[in-house]
Amino acid sequence: MIFRKAHEGDIDAVAYIFSEIHKAEAAGEFTTGWLKDVYPVRATAEAALERGDLFVMDDEGQVRAAAVINQIQVDVYEGAPWKHDTPAEEVCVLHTLVVLPSLKRKGYGRKFVEFFESYAAENGMPELRIDTNERNKAARNLYAGMGYEEIAIVPTVFNGIPGVNLVLIEKHL
Repeated sequence: MIFRKAHEGDIDAVAYIFSEIHKAEAAGEFTTGWLKDVYPVRATAEAALERGDLFVMDDEGQVRAAAVINQIQVDVYEGAPWKHDTPAEEVCVLHTLVVLPSLKRKGYGRKFVEFFESYAAENGMPELRIDTNERNKAARNLYAGMGYEEIAIVPTVFNGIPGVNLVLIEKHL
């Protein structure tokens, strides 16, 4: 299993993961709080690829998971009661972590977060920030189990999804 920056040939696989997550949510298998045809969609992956911050987990030649890793802090981060007053250039943010639903509970999400932590450390960014929908219990449990702390829940419109209570999460390396 390797983690790498995505390339154009990965977009179909990432879009497929988004689609499978939307299907699984519609079937009641889990809750992310995302909306089909709103977020995340193929254009989400394409924009991240264009920015150069889309990463994938490649396992035996197949993309099994993906996420965006960058320093872009969403607007509701400003004024949040972060525990660490860290300069923006030392903050690394994980966005839109997705794993194929057929692989849930196999440790892929945890491995991707471990990669995120290593990437941040190697690039001199000791402050890690993540956000997730309040309804996404699986993600919240994963992050809590890895030493992340929920510091606030902020009502917002998130990527075109109204009425989201966004959980702001941090960890300092």
